[in-house]
Amino acid sequence: MKAISLFACGGIGDLGLRHAGFDVLVANELLSDRAEVFKHNFPETKMIVGDIWEKENEILDATSAALEGRELDLVFATPPCQGMSKNGRGKLLSLIRQGLKDSVDERNLLVIPAINIFKKSGAHTLIMENVPEMENTVIPHPNKERELINIIELIKEELGSDFSSSIRVVEFANYGVPQSRQRLISIFTKNKNLKGHIENKGSLFPCETHSKDGFLGKKWVTVKDVIGELPSLDASSPETASCEKIPYHRVPLLDEEKYFWVSNTPPEKSAFDNQCVNPDCGFDKNQIHSAKKDAKGINRSSRETPIRCQRCGELLPRPWVRMNDTYRLMKGYTSAYKRMSWDAPASTLTRNFSYACSDNKLHPEQNRVLSLYEAMMLHTVVGYPFDWKRQDGKKISDKLIRELIGESVPPLGLDAIFSHLRLLAHNEDTSRLSQKAEGQQELCLTMV
Repeated sequence: MKAISLFACGGIGDLGLRHAGFDVLVANELLSDRAEVFKHNFPETKMIVGDIWEKENEILDATSAALEGRELDLVFATPPCQGMSKNGRGKLLSLIRQGLKDSVDERNLLVIPAINIFKKSGAHTLIMENVPEMENTVIPHPNKERELINIIELIKEELGSDFSSSIRVVEFANYGVPQSRQRLISIFTKNKNLKGHIENKGSLFPCETHSKDGFLGKKWVTVKDVIGELPSLDASSPETASCEKIPYHRVPLLDEEKYFWVSNTPPEKSAFDNQCVNPDCGFDKNQIHSAKKDAKGINRSSRETPIRCQRCGELLPRPWVRMNDTYRLMKGYTSAYKRMSWDAPASTLTRNFSYACSDNKLHPEQNRVLSLYEAMMLHTVVGYPFDWKRQDGKKISDKLIRELIGESVPPLGLDAIFSHLRLLAHNEDTSRLSQKAEGQQELCLTMV
């Protein structure tokens, strides 16, 4: 099946699309650094670099040329998620009426050129991937002045009654991904077989295969399952912070203060809850950190959490800010400087996963954050043919690697969804997919 990929980033999400049996003819990405990684890994795909608003005709022309008279099946679009908001229609409308129209995040409008390209491409199916908040995000209506419309409603309105939709917030851990990552997958189609399946079954999504208790067949794949056997690292010195035998199995160093906080943090706990380490005291009932919503519904961390032991007065190994000889607790939520659990999928890997202060990103027991290689494994990139290289020959930076992982979806999860969709579109038996998925998952888990 023929596809094009919009907002393709470095192509990590495309790994699942390709392994599921789709030939990606054309891709578009705004940022050249990310496009260089894509071009190295997928040289047969025409990569068009630049603003999708300006590149619409170029994308369509390149697609038409690559098709050579054949039909396009699918458009895969993953517009930026940073602008998606939980704010309701009423609040945004109020801002627009006040003349604050620039308060609308321009990135949310990128769905408009994506819709235009899809409509003009002739493809029968559009798949959009984004954060769950997309389902409730509203934007100014492109054709009705001073009116707002929900993004999903706009897509349905633009596509018309010939299209049916199947939309779900997917937890990728439920498809065997060793990471808890929830994304909104929105499928719009006029394919006869896919529409018929929606009418008969109500959904185009494959059955989930994993759950916390194993009720669905298998238990979640855990952090320990994936990285538990890797060589130990320690962020205290250059000698202990990397492993020469495994590329990218390295971590940034922690300064003396951060290492003090992290090294005293128990399993599955946050450094904000650390107790007294004074050997003459050892009081372990100091008030722990907490957070609650204020009158405006905004989650605020407690300002009452002590930084000194409530029994002996010694400084606790909790994240602090020091001014001369004065210490105060660093502002942060209960999930900051917190260790992951061995016995659960990893928390969502954001582009900040190499920072100790990021949510739930400390190693389950070692004094450090996740290594780049561990992130590659937990994101299921390992197990697919992908090189961390650029076509222009420049060295790929650690920062770019973190961005490519943090802003993409684990390919193993997309592989399951796209494989199921491809077989349904051809009215083929989907029962054999479970064996294929198990094989790919096993490959991802044994690449150590």
